Amino acid sequence: MFDLPSALVAAHPPKERAAARLMVIEKDGGKVTHSVFSSLGEFLRPGDLLVLNDTRVFPARLRGKKESGGEAEVLLVEPFPHWQNLWICLIDAAKKPKVGGRIHLRGGIAAEVIGDMGKGRYGVKFHCEGNILDLLEKLGEPPLPPYIGRARALEPSDWERYQTVYSSNPGAIAAPTAGFHFTTELLASLRSRGVETAFLTLHVGPGTFQPVRENIVEHHRMEGERYLLRSEAAAKILEAKASGRRVIGVGSTSTRALEWIARKKGSVVADEGIARLFIYPGEPFHVIDGLITNFHLPGSTPLVLVAAFAGLELVRRAYEEAVQLGYRFYSYGDAMLIL
Repeated sequence: MFDLPSALVAAHPPKERAAARLMVIEKDGGKVTHSVFSSLGEFLRPGDLLVLNDTRVFPARLRGKKESGGEAEVLLVEPFPHWQNLWICLIDAAKKPKVGGRIHLRGGIAAEVIGDMGKGRYGVKFHCEGNILDLLEKLGEPPLPPYIGRARALEPSDWERYQTVYSSNPGAIAAPTAGFHFTTELLASLRSRGVETAFLTLHVGPGTFQPVRENIVEHHRMEGERYLLRSEAAAKILEAKASGRRVIGVGSTSTRALEWIARKKGSVVADEGIARLFIYPGEPFHVIDGLITNFHLPGSTPLVLVAAFAGLELVRRAYEEAVQLGYRFYSYGDAMLIL
């Protein structure tokens, strides 16, 4: 879709969250405006409703060594229900791990591979005192995107910056990065202008890193991600839609959860489950009227969603302009508002 110089892929967050650049795109007419995220309120109306994803990234990455001495990395993805310390994990090692083998982690913990589930996933039993979840804050690392891990080592600031300021429900292994630019002060300022907020939870999984590799984009399949929309938030969204006010999704994760519920239930209602929605050009949007998003990598599913919402040619032109003007891309990059 476009050529992205590697120098524009942000390996570090900006010094201040709301100091990120903001490109504002108007779908009707194609006007593009350049601003900063701290000025977001200038482009919103009283009564607009922002829907934000309050998932919290947990320190899901553990490093250790296999019994052969080779290094290995274990990424916790999802626990098996009703079984303490039994998880679905991704394992990164020079050689494919063997069922029955163990990876020795810090703190005297052993991760036993009990099954190969395919697609790089393994059933893993953690041998430790108590619940492995209670030990992650001390032993785990935030699961930064792979491109950051290749570019630099983990830094202390990543513990704070690879979260939104409103994250409250642990369970994600990747952050809803469109929300990185909000501060508590900016949210308070927006509310003073009459902009409302509602929160849902979608625990972002490893599928967020999987590019579209299918020759026919419609054949791509999204991995399931757990979500929860509470009754209070659902009522806010329905009220906004009924009164003709704009509902603005903050990020592709909030958008996918809302659109999934609307398609499954026929309306926006309190709901929880697993969302598997892949939105591509030609697909309708039933809930959102606007979108806040970051600048995404070529071939990524969030970029396909953005193109579906704003139109392929308008997004192509906007991204070319972003490259020319040196906008920063991906998780720690700059922001776009589409109205």
